[in-house]
Amino acid sequence: MCIFAGLLRQMTSWEGTLKIFCKIALILFLASFASAQRNFQTPPPYPPQLTTELKQLREAALASDYAWQQLAHLTNNIGPRPAGSPQASFAAQYVAGEMRKLGLEVKLEKVVVPHWVRGLEFAALDEFPGMAPGTTQKVLLTALGGSVATPAEGITAEVVVVNNFDELNALGRDKVAGKIVLFNAKFDKQLAAAGHGGPAYGQAVVYRGIGASTAARLGAVGALIRSVGGADYRLPHTGAMRYQPDAPRVPAAAVTAEDADMIASLTQQGRVRMHMVLTPQQLADVESYNMVADLKGTEHPEQIIIVSGHLDSWDLGTGAIDDGAGVVMAMQTVQLIKQLGLHPKRTIRVIAWMNEEFGNSGGIAYAAAHKDDAANHYAAIESDLGAGHPVGFRMTTSAANLPLLQPAGQVLQLIGAGMIQPTDDSETDIGPLLALGVPCFSPIQDDRFYFNYHHTAADTLDKVVPRELQENAAVMAVLAYTLANLPQNLERPAPRVAPAR
Repeated sequence: MCIFAGLLRQMTSWEGTLKIFCKIALILFLASFASAQRNFQTPPPYPPQLTTELKQLREAALASDYAWQQLAHLTNNIGPRPAGSPQASFAAQYVAGEMRKLGLEVKLEKVVVPHWVRGLEFAALDEFPGMAPGTTQKVLLTALGGSVATPAEGITAEVVVVNNFDELNALGRDKVAGKIVLFNAKFDKQLAAAGHGGPAYGQAVVYRGIGASTAARLGAVGALIRSVGGADYRLPHTGAMRYQPDAPRVPAAAVTAEDADMIASLTQQGRVRMHMVLTPQQLADVESYNMVADLKGTEHPEQIIIVSGHLDSWDLGTGAIDDGAGVVMAMQTVQLIKQLGLHPKRTIRVIAWMNEEFGNSGGIAYAAAHKDDAANHYAAIESDLGAGHPVGFRMTTSAANLPLLQPAGQVLQLIGAGMIQPTDDSETDIGPLLALGVPCFSPIQDDRFYFNYHHTAADTLDKVVPRELQENAAVMAVLAYTLANLPQNLERPAPRVAPAR
């Protein structure tokens, strides 16, 4: 009261009144700020020993070539690992052996996977405006995963070009029946260059997924999509497609961005006809494995933190960025813990998932097999966006957990990876666990160039920068060890229906 009495004595002029109101506002602000400070719970720092161990993990990851050597073996020695192939099963056995060398408890959990093989693929334009008589023009393409074959002699049909589904539907059956439809939906390279490769991919990939069925409903005899990716090196990008139950199954392939542009230009000048031969086969399903290896916790061995990547790849390249890199980050997490003689309180479980690319049967099978034990799955981490420089990690869990993880972010800040970003989604393999209410995490990686090589013949070891792989391994190891040693439980997300993929 004495403060306000003094202020009232000064209110003898307009100028004095203004000063008084400013002082009153300042007093009220300071009082409010002090109250907010009292109510705000600053997250307590981790125990000194845990902080020291996290820093040791970070530094050991940056000094190690373990992940790089493992990735070199997966890609150069074993090679492409499409689901159902001998290489995929051999890779699961190889990773299991490496985990046994570290003293982990290892299981190979059975997963039934599809077995699709590519066969021959050829296409050429045999009629187009301005062509030299008696010639053709080759088109570079690759069959989409799951596509049916053309007849042995191929198909020959006129090509119609559309940019989206609305344009296709506007043409109607009369202008589509008996033709090959090219969906010329362009990958947004500017969006990807700004660090949003995932959203750019999401905008274009729908045409790969359901384009063939959408065209077939209008009588098309084949479907082509412009490759879903950012590099203009005349590389076709494969990937899985899905036939819809209410549409005929027609052959489907991805053409390079350059060839899509060329065909679009020619169709504006007149009639364009293509001859296309695809000979893929859908063989009988194959019994394969998720590789599961446990580094047992010392205090709560029943509680599990998953570190993971998917072991299968497409057949065109050797699966270095998609997703051998994620697998070896998970392998290195436990290798570093063993190397440093550390002891996580909860169990850290390495999983090399099988068949992410062709329907996520590995992730679905694991969630089904461990459904009754979902409450003991403390958290799941997966890396499946290459090995570009990480800036932190995403978390799909309650925002209330953010203060618990901020000290781990501070440890990673030294390598520019201290960001913690809440999100609503997860990586594909751990999605079924998220649906069961398991908190999910993934590194935030530089994806500006990832979709240049994703699902192409250029997905090879040389696309991985060793230093950036070390940084990613540091993020996964620090995050996993933090989760394994937090004194309290995380608040869990509500169980949800897993999205169809």
